[in-house]
Amino acid sequence: MSLQVELEHYRNVLIVRLRGELDHHTADVVRFKMEEAILRGNSDHVILSLKDLLFMDSSGLGVILGRYKQLKARGGKMVVCDVNPSVHRLFELSGLFKILPIHDNERLALTSLEVVS
Repeated sequence: MSLQVELEHYRNVLIVRLRGELDHHTADVVRFKMEEAILRGNSDHVILSLKDLLFMDSSGLGVILGRYKQLKARGGKMVVCDVNPSVHRLFELSGLFKILPIHDNERLALTSLEVVS
């Protein structure tokens, strides 16, 4: 299975919706698209919406951690929402939830970043 990446800018937030599998085959595409969108869109924060992400391996974790560090260096935040159980377990095991807040949906994630319309 492949991966689809949907990017949406909302004010100063980049919403990244991932659908499919984030693994060593697709990690570079996600890394490139997110980096470019963060820089080009002047995004201060990122919301990762993972409702349709069916699988992720350590390469995917590396991409997420790298973009988190990129945002943090710029004074921004990253939050995660709509995480399915298998990906949730990977986040727990890796310790990513210690640095990335998780929310039930995009609306709550936006609220946490204080950019609600």
